[in-house]
Amino acid sequence: MTLLDSMERTGYRQAFSNLIEGRRVTMPLTRSELDAMQPSSRSIHAGSTVRLGDAQPTAPPIHVATAFTYPTTDELDAVFADNSSGYVYSRFGNPTVNALEEAVAAIEGTDAAVAYGSGMAAIHGIVAAIARPGSTVIASRDVYGATHALLGGYLADNGVKTIFVDIRDLDGLGSLAREHQPALIFAETVSNPLMRVANVRRIAAIAHAAGAKFVLDNTFATPIVTRAVALGADAVVYSSTKHYGGHGDTTGGLVATSNDIAHKLREQNKLIGAIAAPFDAWLVLRGLRTLDLRVRKQSANAAELVAWLERDDRAESVNYPGLQSDLPTDQFCDGLHGTMLSFEILGAGRDEVFRFQDALRLIQPATTLGDIGSLVLHPATSSHRGLTPGQRVEIGIADGLVRVSAGIEDARDIIADLDQALNVALAR
Repeated sequence: MTLLDSMERTGYRQAFSNLIEGRRVTMPLTRSELDAMQPSSRSIHAGSTVRLGDAQPTAPPIHVATAFTYPTTDELDAVFADNSSGYVYSRFGNPTVNALEEAVAAIEGTDAAVAYGSGMAAIHGIVAAIARPGSTVIASRDVYGATHALLGGYLADNGVKTIFVDIRDLDGLGSLAREHQPALIFAETVSNPLMRVANVRRIAAIAHAAGAKFVLDNTFATPIVTRAVALGADAVVYSSTKHYGGHGDTTGGLVATSNDIAHKLREQNKLIGAIAAPFDAWLVLRGLRTLDLRVRKQSANAAELVAWLERDDRAESVNYPGLQSDLPTDQFCDGLHGTMLSFEILGAGRDEVFRFQDALRLIQPATTLGDIGSLVLHPATSSHRGLTPGQRVEIGIADGLVRVSAGIEDARDIIADLDQALNVALAR
């Protein structure tokens, strides 16, 4: 049998004729084409496409394909040339990931958003896109431990100088910004783990006056509590592992920003590949449907825990945005002060904190936050483990400090668990 006869028998001859005459080839393979194939070929190509017609699913689908093809190579080439016109390879863009990015941009009020494989990948991406070797970053001294290590170690080794400051000292920040002309100023809305609140609007003004971009990690606050872009942030960073996902079953990061910055981030990510996986993006999409409900309940619970701890002599100090006298109230929506708090156990060191955590029954000791279940963490041995004891003392992180992420359980049950665990820790 000649090749031409084989093409005729399998139905491919008409397809080639269509190509020669400039007509689009129907995709995917038809049932008659599949029937003409051998079983091994059918098993590869049958069922590769789902036809929905005019139906629209009520939940976003998960597109796990590595690559995407088109009826003609000219069309494929056009998408390679301009990835915004379609999908060609999942490192360059994916429909499920794009659905998440569009949703986040809408929630944050930005032009665009870019999803990453982790919160730290998002922080690295935005800092590296703005701060080139030889430039300066001014950052809050008590940022998340891994962020501190990234700025003060990895990026410093690659030519980016970071000056760590007390971000609440606005006069000092303004002087440093005028002196050093930084590429960006980096802060957290609510610091981890001491709950120190940055005055977002005023820091944004200082950054812009110095010609710098202002990057804000809004993970603790969430867009439900603080509308960062409306206050002047040029880029808002999240660990979507936390409140955005909300169920402890995904890892990811987000940057919500302008079209210009988002384009830089996407071009950068084509090379670095710190992309969000489709399934993780879908889990965050699922989580953001209940983000508002969860954060409001968690914030109410956190306020109740703080009120109880403030009355308890076993808590040496309590850190919570709502307790700060100079709070910029305009950046806290609807009187919410967030889901997070921390406190020092009276006279406790590492051993007492470990006893406390081991005694908990409802609350889980875990290195994360923002889940539907309540969580605790010992910063000195987890989130800020990479800092030296001297650096932790400088920031104000004591060995007896415990961080709490309020869940959506009944607040009375959370308090009861804290109560009995404190008794065990202090042998009462």
